[in-house]
Amino acid sequence: MDKTFRIAPSILSANFAKLGQEITDVIKSGTDIVHFDVMDNHYVPNLTIGPLVCEAIRPLTDAIIDVHLMVKPVDRIIPDFAKAGANIITFHPEGSEHIDRSLSLVRDSGCKSGLVFNPATPLDYLDHVMDKIDMVLLMSVNPGFGGQKFIPETLNKLKLARKKIDAYYEKTGRQIWLEVDGGVNVNNIAEIAKAGADTFVAGSAIFSAGKDTDPNRYDTVVKSLRTSLASV
Repeated sequence: MDKTFRIAPSILSANFAKLGQEITDVIKSGTDIVHFDVMDNHYVPNLTIGPLVCEAIRPLTDAIIDVHLMVKPVDRIIPDFAKAGANIITFHPEGSEHIDRSLSLVRDSGCKSGLVFNPATPLDYLDHVMDKIDMVLLMSVNPGFGGQKFIPETLNKLKLARKKIDAYYEKTGRQIWLEVDGGVNVNNIAEIAKAGADTFVAGSAIFSAGKDTDPNRYDTVVKSLRTSLASV
């Protein structure tokens, strides 16, 4: 099984006045995925960015754009993000009346699909839709705001998710990525990887590191994250 570790900077923590440059710089520093947080002020208590921003950044990078929809309902907006250049679209089970249909809509729109689990949302939603899932995203904070602390119980949940994904791989040979989002940093990324994650969303840990003091700050922090992962 593929044991590649992927780092996904969350642009929610970037400087929006220089968003294009921030994305170019952070990908050049050795990260893999642009994590794109969409909040609607209904499903979560915050309002962020939409398909127009995704469309604007798409020409700047060949990196995967991973769109995390914290919106309810999700179906209306999925095709817009697919057209805007998203590669992966994930959503919360609570945001869809018909999860199987929403996953199919993502795939029919030409993207990879995934489900996102809040800290207290059970993993049971996976049981009958694994064939339509390319990524499982576990929130290690309650969604809505960047800069929150990692919830330790996520490590136990990660182990459970990893078991489900591995059992599915044994049966089908199809890989599903396991992503974690919230409070990931240099000090805990190795422990998170040991619990089973292979894809790591980091926002403030990357974009706030060495601010105004280190001109190569993204290179520095990404190298530190990679060094921690290398110990796993």
